[in-house]
Amino acid sequence: MAGDSRVHTDHDMEIGVNPREVKKLPKYLREPQIATDRTHLIAEPPKKPRQRYVQKDGKCNVHHGNVQETYRYLSDLFTTLVDLKWHFSFFIFTLVYVVNWLFFGLLWWLIALIRGDLVHADEEGWTPCVQNLNSFVSAFLFSIETETTIGYGYRVITEKCPEGIILLLVQAILGSIVNAMMVGCMFVKISQPKNRAETLMFSHKAVISVRDNKLCLMFRVGDLRNSHIVEASIRAKLIRSQQTKEGEFIPLNQTDINIGFDTGDDRLFLVSPLIISHEINEKSPFWEMSQAQMEKEEFEIVVILEGMVEATGMTCQARSSYLDTEVLWGYRFTPVLSLENGFYEVDYNNFHEIYETNTPSCSAKELATALREGQLLPQLSLLPPEPKNFSLSPLSTVDPTFQEDDKIEEGDRGETNGSAAALEEQA
Repeated sequence: MAGDSRVHTDHDMEIGVNPREVKKLPKYLREPQIATDRTHLIAEPPKKPRQRYVQKDGKCNVHHGNVQETYRYLSDLFTTLVDLKWHFSFFIFTLVYVVNWLFFGLLWWLIALIRGDLVHADEEGWTPCVQNLNSFVSAFLFSIETETTIGYGYRVITEKCPEGIILLLVQAILGSIVNAMMVGCMFVKISQPKNRAETLMFSHKAVISVRDNKLCLMFRVGDLRNSHIVEASIRAKLIRSQQTKEGEFIPLNQTDINIGFDTGDDRLFLVSPLIISHEINEKSPFWEMSQAQMEKEEFEIVVILEGMVEATGMTCQARSSYLDTEVLWGYRFTPVLSLENGFYEVDYNNFHEIYETNTPSCSAKELATALREGQLLPQLSLLPPEPKNFSLSPLSTVDPTFQEDDKIEEGDRGETNGSAAALEEQA
């Protein structure tokens, strides 16, 4: 009764109706009950929200604390300046130039003070080191003019001041070094390919379904720009805490997920959205996981897409992750590619869309054993034991799972994998 009341209440809230008044349950029903052979829990408690290791936007959720050897950041000063946030970068950029101008302005003022130019500047026959330099403000302005090569012509250095000539050379050389460093930092910071990753998309969910009688873990990637990512490659990591046989606990252990490294499928030609597939075989960490077991596991799959930006030639990396609750069993991705008049069109409205498909709930190991022994499971009634050949163009492939559905209703949704012939039929 309690479960029915909760279901009715949720249903009323979903359709916008005021919820029914639920009677207060007796105390013995409100207390947690122990499951036995004669009792049955209506619903299992939901999983606690798990902390991500990598955010959906690719930011790593790791903070470094208690770093005592901070001098290491200064040993790589250029990278430290580039990694700073923009408001700190502007502040340091302005501060470096102002301090540099003030320092050399102070030196010019000291030379004028030691030589007596501030006192005898108005006397006839007196040759100062810098003409028309009679205060610290004028020395500061002369320092700016010298380093930025403005050259207004009002304050100029004379040939009878060797110490001024040496200071002029030193300021010119150090000013060039400061300009090169600061302008270089700003240029590298502006041209960083981090923003290029904003137009690289990952599907919100990862799915598990059958391909060629094998369970596969799949997710989709796409590029919104017309300029391509050169030498694009993708890899995946399974983040999961584990305990060794010796009792050692390894938090957030990283395990490679093979998505085509041995066959070259990890090298992508990312012109249109692609479905990245991981075949769950003997080397896969999901080999012995069934649907029920996977729902109880706590893990995170981190996917990393790397390549060079075609416009700049700089290496770009885009990251995303899928928690265990974001890996859906028994689904496939909706096709997004269609053939128009003379070109292929990608519909990004369906990029994240998935649909349910017939998928066994057993593990990949049990599925392989059943298919090897010829004992086809009831859940695989739509899967042919042997692949069928279709008379299409060399580029076309059609998913055998949906061949019977296409005979029943023309234009029904099916897997075409971007084939030219299948797209022409849909058009």
